[in-house]
Amino acid sequence: MAVLVKSFFALSVALALAACAAQSEAQQPTVRTVWLMGEVHDNPQAHQARYEIIANKVKAGWRPAIAMEQFDREHQGLLRTAQDECKTAACITSKPWLEKWEWKFYEPLIQLAIDYQLPLLAANVSRDDANRIVKGGYIAALDTDTIEQYQLNKPLPSALAAQHRQNIVEGHCNMLPPQVAEKMIPAQVARDVWMAKVIEQQAVQRDVVLIAGNGHVQKDVGVMQWLPVKLQQTTTVYGFVENSQSGASGEFDVVAQVPVHPREDPCEVFKAMMKK
Repeated sequence: MAVLVKSFFALSVALALAACAAQSEAQQPTVRTVWLMGEVHDNPQAHQARYEIIANKVKAGWRPAIAMEQFDREHQGLLRTAQDECKTAACITSKPWLEKWEWKFYEPLIQLAIDYQLPLLAANVSRDDANRIVKGGYIAALDTDTIEQYQLNKPLPSALAAQHRQNIVEGHCNMLPPQVAEKMIPAQVARDVWMAKVIEQQAVQRDVVLIAGNGHVQKDVGVMQWLPVKLQQTTTVYGFVENSQSGASGEFDVVAQVPVHPREDPCEVFKAMMKK
């Protein structure tokens, strides 16, 4: 009889421990994979190289959401409807509410999302909202919860602000007045913050790929700075850079070198625009 009691007690303990372990595993959040994938906006070979990496993994069974800088956040509902209704990428990229991008570069990726039913996410703060932030600060276009969550009501860390300042000045050919460059920092931060917010919200459900310019995915200054630490640990940053660019190895986890795309001197174009 004593042996039976001991056996029953041991079995009960084992079952209880197994139940606790199962409950503990159920309570553990699923680890999500995030890819931050940059681009040189006008370089078709960079777009193709990035597409092939994503498409190969999707065709092998991966089903991430695709968040894109090219879609403004206020158009998420319209984008969702378009994706439900359209069978071709051209159907989506012809919508009148879209901003002006070279959509032919993005259509293969959008078609991939249609074919494999991958959610497309509008991840960007619009140009209009960015201009409002330049003029009136974060409160001009971001809700108070977002401002508090990301502590945008406090000064940026000095190193982060300095890197943004440098990127903005160099990106405008060193022609911007200092006070203008300073006001542009919050607009760039707001874009990075909103992309990070979209990723974090979607990562509760599934893996996420972000499609954005190299500056937004740059590790020391971009979206990565605003992701939760646990999500940073499962995030890989891809830079797609032209052969003429140097010093990119520390800014990305994976660097894909592509040939330089022929274009007008952007500084000459910017200089002409400044004269106007």
